[in-house]
Amino acid sequence: MRADVTVTKFFESPTLPDVDDLDLLIIMGGPMSVNDEADHPWLAAEKQFIRSAIENDKAVIGICLGAQLIAGAMGAAVYPNREKEIGWFPIVSTQPDNAEELFTFPQELLVFHWHGETFDLPDGAMRLARSDACHNQAFQLGRRVIGLQFHLETTPDTARDLVHHCRDELQPSHYVQSEAEILGIDPPCYSTINSYMDKVLQFIVRR
Repeated sequence: MRADVTVTKFFESPTLPDVDDLDLLIIMGGPMSVNDEADHPWLAAEKQFIRSAIENDKAVIGICLGAQLIAGAMGAAVYPNREKEIGWFPIVSTQPDNAEELFTFPQELLVFHWHGETFDLPDGAMRLARSDACHNQAFQLGRRVIGLQFHLETTPDTARDLVHHCRDELQPSHYVQSEAEILGIDPPCYSTINSYMDKVLQFIVRR
């Protein structure tokens, strides 16, 4: 699959493309909250852009903050989770066996997390996965919108970068692993989650 990729870096410039010029919108994570519009005014424009993309039947994937932004853009509440979830923890599929046109996760999958907030599901969305720490881990809205609270895109390099820049968040708790636990994961775990990221991308762009 070939793609021409453009990027909006809100910390450099809040200029968004024309929604008609894109086929797939991927919304990534960040340290801020969806609700921090007073400190980050561009969040309001970003949520409007996301809603416009969804209403124009574009393929949309949100990862971590990106999933929370989809939820917020579509009218659902975003708020602190009862637990921070940082490190490698399993998600469990919640999709009904007979559900059609929904992305299918395996019954259990070990994935990488780094989040402290969660969200209610937007109206019409189907929950795809949960974890012990977080009720809503993945959802699908219609045929072409998926939100993932966890990080299937993580590589050894990005995990090391996150630990390096956000080490202060690794405060001991039941669902926060240590630096050694995070970086000591078996290497095949990365290739497994990356393969599921590819499957999500393939699923969301096909008609």
